[in-house]
Amino acid sequence: MLMGLTTFAIALTTTLLVTVPVRRLALQFGMVDHPNQRKIHEIPMPLLGGVAIYCGTVLAIMFSLDGQPRAQTFGILAGATLLLVTGILDDRGLLHHQVKLFVAMPLAAATLVILGVRFRILEGFAPGIVGVGADIALTMFWVVGITAACSILDHMDGLVSGVAAIASFFFAVLAFLNGQVFVGTMGAAVFGASLGFLRWNFKPAKIFMGDGGAMFLGFLMATLGLKIRPEDGTSLFSWLVPVLILGVPVFDTTLISFSRGRRGLIPFTSPGKDHTAHRLSNLGLGHRGAVLALYGLAVIFGSIALVLTRVAPVAAYALVAFVLVAGIVGIFSLENAPYERQVKLQKTS
Repeated sequence: MLMGLTTFAIALTTTLLVTVPVRRLALQFGMVDHPNQRKIHEIPMPLLGGVAIYCGTVLAIMFSLDGQPRAQTFGILAGATLLLVTGILDDRGLLHHQVKLFVAMPLAAATLVILGVRFRILEGFAPGIVGVGADIALTMFWVVGITAACSILDHMDGLVSGVAAIASFFFAVLAFLNGQVFVGTMGAAVFGASLGFLRWNFKPAKIFMGDGGAMFLGFLMATLGLKIRPEDGTSLFSWLVPVLILGVPVFDTTLISFSRGRRGLIPFTSPGKDHTAHRLSNLGLGHRGAVLALYGLAVIFGSIALVLTRVAPVAAYALVAFVLVAGIVGIFSLENAPYERQVKLQKTS
């Protein structure tokens, strides 16, 4: 636990301090996000905040390497670095946007599989190559899905950094409670870096993390979800723990996939102001209120995940049923809330 606190402090302090010169560097080289019709900021905002998050996270993890699996650590950081660089190049307009989803994210996910960081759920039901193959496919889907979900969640000041801070906090607590020092240390590093960046990113934001920062955080949280191994409670539902801790990006992605799909749009290629936070803002909460509401939802999801690892099977079934029903009600309720409805482009002859 002491190592976790030290790691957190290093990540927090480093990110807090490094964000200032990184902001100046972004302005100097013109790495800014210009306002447009589908964005809510009104003036050009410096990007490259992901570099500050990266520095804080990596420095903190490297400090705690003693006694940790070095090969796995460097492999995880290699995948995260690939996504950071890809995101920066995309923000700069040097890459086609589909490179992120169809090349960089799958490559980062494949790195985890090669390292042995993957789900081991389905092979228990189908032993042998079929079960292993299914678990590898599920792992690829999870990593790409969570990384992409965090990328598209980055549409309001402080949203991704705050949600990442809350989620990584719960990952760290659960890991230390179960004696997973490596996972707890990584969670503490992400928690500290996210919280440090939030100081500059909460509304009114002074800097954005950019797509590189959002994908970097998403990938590390997906990795934490793969490595967390709750030993108490009902093992049948242990795989739901990371899903619950990352409930906000999972819910938001489900909502826009359902909403855009029923309007004939492709979810990940139809950006617009129709996310959960946009709808909550339009209901009267405003930007800050919507972000704070999602922080609260993230805390609720994380708390339920902790409880799920400590209760009897009957209570676990009841909790899971409650979350599913609440999620469905939430999706249909927000679908009827006011939001920007993108239209499907008509082909011209």
